[in-house]
Amino acid sequence: MIVRVMTQSGNIRWALCALVLGVLGSVPARAQQPPIAAGGNGIKIGDGRLHPFLDAELRLDTAVGYFPNDATPDPDDVVSSLSPELVLRVRPGLKLEVPSTKLALNASGRLEYVRYTGWLTKQSTYASHFEGAADLTAHFNPQAPVSFVLADQFLRTDQTRNAALGAGVLSLFNEVRGSVPIKPGGGAIEIVPELAWGLEFFDPIGLAVPVGCTEDVCDPITVDAFDYTNVRTGVDARWRFLPKTAVVLDADLDFRTYLRNTASPDALLLRAMGGIAGLVSTKIAVTAKVGWGYNFGESGGSTLIAQAEGTYLYSPTMTFKGGYLRTLNPVAAYGLFQDNRGSLEARALFGGKLVLHGVLAADFLRFYSATQPRSDVLVTLDTGPEYQFKPWLVGAASYLLSTRSSSATGSGLNYTRHEAYVRLTLVY
Repeated sequence: MIVRVMTQSGNIRWALCALVLGVLGSVPARAQQPPIAAGGNGIKIGDGRLHPFLDAELRLDTAVGYFPNDATPDPDDVVSSLSPELVLRVRPGLKLEVPSTKLALNASGRLEYVRYTGWLTKQSTYASHFEGAADLTAHFNPQAPVSFVLADQFLRTDQTRNAALGAGVLSLFNEVRGSVPIKPGGGAIEIVPELAWGLEFFDPIGLAVPVGCTEDVCDPITVDAFDYTNVRTGVDARWRFLPKTAVVLDADLDFRTYLRNTASPDALLLRAMGGIAGLVSTKIAVTAKVGWGYNFGESGGSTLIAQAEGTYLYSPTMTFKGGYLRTLNPVAAYGLFQDNRGSLEARALFGGKLVLHGVLAADFLRFYSATQPRSDVLVTLDTGPEYQFKPWLVGAASYLLSTRSSSATGSGLNYTRHEAYVRLTLVY
């Protein structure tokens, strides 16, 4: 059995990078973290405003990682399931918005300290770490027929993008993107070619190998073997043949290579979809697209891909959304995976200050492998309120449920996770 204590030097280095980028970058909203409400007047910078903010969150998480058993002196005696903990998260950050007809900037960033308190699992304190995010978008000549967008996204989080990996993993992701929106003839036709380059690195959160793990993908100790680089090029096209309805075409090509693990097959994946998006009535909007995904890489693989989504505006303050998405994506260890995702979402605003939300989603994953066939089922639920006490003070609470069952063995791939949190956000 391998036991490993996480070192903090690398985390601190990346956290400091995140803090520097935070002055320039913007934080992408995650599904379980609502966007920060604009509060106060901010600090005037040219034609824009800089808004400092601070989040403080206390979260009960029933599955933070794998740790040695406190009841025995043997450090190799690991509990057979994910351990619970009370987790304190503190997120200072900045948000910058500079509107302009020449160069529009949207940027924000945060540095996040995640403290495992040790109140429920004593050994978990060693896994406390820094996270962070930064995102910068610069739009040159946004109102011109031909403009240019340069963007960079930096993210260090325990929500990895790798669908094959088990629980207890930290992800360090960065992607730089450039696109050229072209709007000839007054904007009825829009063509946006794009080029992006991304990197993702992985580290373990826990201290030990989970019980029952017989495959690399469920062992957080060896996740750095799946570090990768990804180059993506593509084009999005839209033709508005009616004022609120358009024909859409999306095509992209992913070139995925793995930096350390030669056992993970590289991918050269082409995806293309076409369809219609727009309003079918004053209250109903739909998107319907269908296409094909094909891997030109050595491992091969292809399938039908599609998207069907509808939004119903029940009232000016209440919306319902439902959809189905079938995608094909590159992934470590297997080469490709297919995701069939169904989701339902409801959101309502009461009194201009109270927001209630609920999201239910199910993902049916199939991993392409001749030697390691695998299928997973993921179910997630996210529900709770958010209340704006003052223009500068927002409170939120939520309950999250996530379950995962896999044909692959290992507790890191088969678990049920409950999370409940309360959060206060101060924005100037």
